[in-house]
This record gives sequence, structure tokens and C-alpha cells, in this order.
Amino acid sequence: MSVSTCQMKERYNQQGFLSAVPVLDDTELREARQAFNHLEREFGEEYTQYSLHNVHLQYPWVMGLAKHPHILQVVQSILGSDVILLDSRFICKYPTSPTPHPTATQAGNDAITLTSEEEVRSLETDQQNETGLPFVAWHQDMRYWGIAGGPVLSVWLALDDSLAESGALKVIPGSHCSGLLPHQLASRPGNMLSVNQEIPEELVQTDSALLCPLLAGQMSIHDGFLVHASDPNTSQKRRCGFVIRYIPTCAYPVQDPDRPRHFHATVMASGSDQFNHFSTLL
Repeated sequence: MSVSTCQMKERYNQQGFLSAVPVLDDTELREARQAFNHLEREFGEEYTQYSLHNVHLQYPWVMGLAKHPHILQVVQSILGSDVILLDSRFICKYPTSPTPHPTATQAGNDAITLTSEEEVRSLETDQQNETGLPFVAWHQDMRYWGIAGGPVLSVWLALDDSLAESGALKVIPGSHCSGLLPHQLASRPGNMLSVNQEIPEELVQTDSALLCPLLAGQMSIHDGFLVHASDPNTSQKRRCGFVIRYIPTCAYPVQDPDRPRHFHATVMASGSDQFNHFSTLL
């Protein structure tokens, strides 16, 4: 393991996330975007916004992204060498407003920085006035994943720039250490979470929120217990990302009526499985 990978693992364990990790080169990014654009033309934007679920089983180019060596290098440094690809989904926020907001801080052409908590709060104030636009409420992924015995790690691979005005990921650093927080039915219209839930506002330490902008071809990674959200896309550009969930082979599905999940698309991403917890594992 390289020193830089060791440092990323340490930061991940402390903060619960990593951001702006380079993955795709220019050629790989161009090819992935062309392939996704083809699906967009075939199925339409209403479908590709959220319904391209577990298509790594259908399209070799999607499987190639999920098993990209630059992704797996970081994932393995955190989860170990034996890793299962649990689930995947493309998520797109399409442009809905003709008036863009100020962009996230960008340094040069190939680096992008976390946006301060003051900028996050300013953006939230502006975007609270945008009723009904698609957004993702504050939540923890583990509220929806019936998995025990090991962590769930989520990757967001950006096919488009994911900036402040296009609804980039925002996180509460260190919140993965707080355990599972209560969730309730969301009252604000437009929540993209399929169960329309959110963590009550009084339990979210929004003063410490950080925005995690990405350039196309970069990825962010976060722990299943990390509190995170994203605001509406108020830019004039699409914001598309590929979300991939990974678990170590020691993790197993649980029967939880509050988290009813079926895992029909599990694939060995690396290493070998000595536990056999998933009967459908490919």
C-alpha cells in the first residue's frame, strides 16, 4: 500500500469520507459519457434520472467502471482485499433553472476544493426557496441497507462536474461515529430518496457541513453511517454520477422489516469469498 493510500485510509476512518480522488483519464471519461448518453437517448431523462439500477449486470462498460483499478485500490485499502460489489445506480440531476448560482471554489483546471460551511449555509438558504426541485435530504445509507457484520462503502463516480450550483454532495465530517440516527418522513417536496425520509434537522450538525465538489472523472467515497445530503441542481448543466456500494465478504444481509432489501446483483469485485453469505453472488 502506498503512503498516499495509507493517508487516505486514515483520513477516511477519521472523517468518514474522501473526496476529489482521481479515477478516470480523459479517454475513459469520454467513453463512459458517450455510453451513458446513448442510454439517455434510448430510455429518456425521466428514466435515467434514477432508474438505471444494477445495470452493471447488463453492460460491460458499467461493470468496467465498478471494477476500475483506481477505485478498487482505494476500496481495498479500507475494506480489505476481499470485496463484494453490492449494488449500483446512476443518479442524474437534470437542469431545471435558467439562473445558475455561484460555483464552488475551483483551483486551476484540475483541482477542486471543499466549500466552506458558510458557503454551504448560503446555498441552502437560496435553494430552500426552490420548492419541488429534486434534492436528497440529510440521511445515512445504513438506514436503507439490511447489512450487518461489516461496513457498507459508497462510491460516487462523477461523469459530470458536481459543483455547488449543480447539487454536489455535502457531508457532516465524523458523523459516521454517531451510530444510526432516527429518520422521519420528509416534509419538503422533491426528495429523491425512494422512501422519502430524512434525519430531523435538530439532529444534524449543519454548522460543520462541508460541500464535496467533484470534477468529472473524480470520485468521492463515504461510510454507510456518514450523514450526507445534496441540494437541487440549479445550474444549466446535467449532474450525473455512478453510485457503487461495496462491502467486505464478512458482511451479510439481515431480515429487517425497516430495511427490506434484496440483493440480486452482487458480484465479486476482488479477492475471494470464504463466507458465502450471498447465494446470488456472481
